[in-house]
Amino acid sequence: MEKKYFFFDIDGTLTDRSTGQIVPSAAEAVRKLKEAGHFVSIATGRACYKAERFRRENGFEHMVCNGGHGIVFRGELRENRPLDYEKALAVYRQALELGYGVYVALDDSDKVYGSSFRFYDQAGMRKEPSVYIIDEKFDLADHDAIYKMYVSIPESEEERLTLKDTVGHLRFEKEYLMFQPDAKLDGILRMLDYAGGRPEDTVVFGDDYNDLVMFDRRFFCVAMGNGCDELKKKADYVAAANVDDGIYKTCEENGWFEPI
Repeated sequence: MEKKYFFFDIDGTLTDRSTGQIVPSAAEAVRKLKEAGHFVSIATGRACYKAERFRRENGFEHMVCNGGHGIVFRGELRENRPLDYEKALAVYRQALELGYGVYVALDDSDKVYGSSFRFYDQAGMRKEPSVYIIDEKFDLADHDAIYKMYVSIPESEEERLTLKDTVGHLRFEKEYLMFQPDAKLDGILRMLDYAGGRPEDTVVFGDDYNDLVMFDRRFFCVAMGNGCDELKKKADYVAAANVDDGIYKTCEENGWFEPI
């Protein structure tokens, strides 16, 4: 068995979405892969500050985070890039001109900034813990980095925000659109550079739409049985659902627990 480079999404792949905890058989698979001599990493869209505790508690030395813009290698944060500033600023200005509320994360933290309570009035509270800093004098042009951005635009009106496709974005909530890095593939390739690995020796596991970008033809791509249909169509292998021991069974069936 040659050394493989494994990358696992967190939510819905490693974890049971109903509990937020790692699936026990997935944790055992990760342990056995490392014991066999393989390279094992997380690959998540979560911001670094949101994923770091999971990484440490579950024994991962390596992590691609912040949608591919963050790299933790051997337990040390090596990179954490913001969004393209000019493009994100243009989306921010257009959203305000159209009358939508906007919150902006200026760093890798749970703090979000805005100039009014318009976002709250239109979309309510964000669906994750946040520290809200509202200042009527807030001007994004006074700051030089944008890590994430949230616009209170409903899905039915997205076409009004004509600049939205210039910046990576996802919709997990019907009330608002989230702008964040969508570059998991690039992050994995950069991690391979750190680790001295090759794309053809890489295995990726995912379940959702934001994993589509990392399902590269050079990798062996595994979609979880509980994943979206689009990802399954792009996969080389469709596993059982994660809560049905999909990760463990896939590794066992492919002989990846054998020492290299």
